[in-house]
Amino acid sequence: MKVKEIIVVEGKDDTQKIKLAVDADTIETNGSAIGEEVLKQIEHANRKRGVIIFTDPDYPGKRIRHIVSEHVPDCKHAFLPKHMALAKYDKGVGVEHASIEDIREALSRVYEVSPDAEGNLHKGDLIPYGLIGGPLSRQRREKLGNRLHIGHTNAKQLVRRLNMFQITKDEVDRLMKEIIQEEKDGK
Repeated sequence: MKVKEIIVVEGKDDTQKIKLAVDADTIETNGSAIGEEVLKQIEHANRKRGVIIFTDPDYPGKRIRHIVSEHVPDCKHAFLPKHMALAKYDKGVGVEHASIEDIREALSRVYEVSPDAEGNLHKGDLIPYGLIGGPLSRQRREKLGNRLHIGHTNAKQLVRRLNMFQITKDEVDRLMKEIIQEEKDGK
């Protein structure tokens, strides 16, 4: 699989793993203290070929995604669920720990940011599904994020991400009915 866009990752271990999975170029942020020079490089890469942000599913990865997105708002996004990025022998989490298949799958489900980030979903739309303010809210948001391949979020981030990636109310409704049914069935 060849990836036209340049993939923004956190470090050289991520680059090595991605190159095993796909034919792609990367830019490494070298952690969450992203320098101005790296941001300029990402901005230039985005103008020339496009950029996919593919960071670890942890706090530093989310922070890097946010910093890059703020600086280069029209980047594309790929997400890897946390359970697919866990190290086998230590407590690490990251793209470098994912399987080749999971990396390919994540990169095949890239989202583009909608120019109209306001979208059609609001926090109130998510309350009936127990995604906000309920005892199972966090688990349900995680399940929904995994099925949509948009990463794990808090309630406010979920609304923003659903709208950014133009995910419809009908799609959320369909998936949440499945998730709630599975909970009832004990899956």
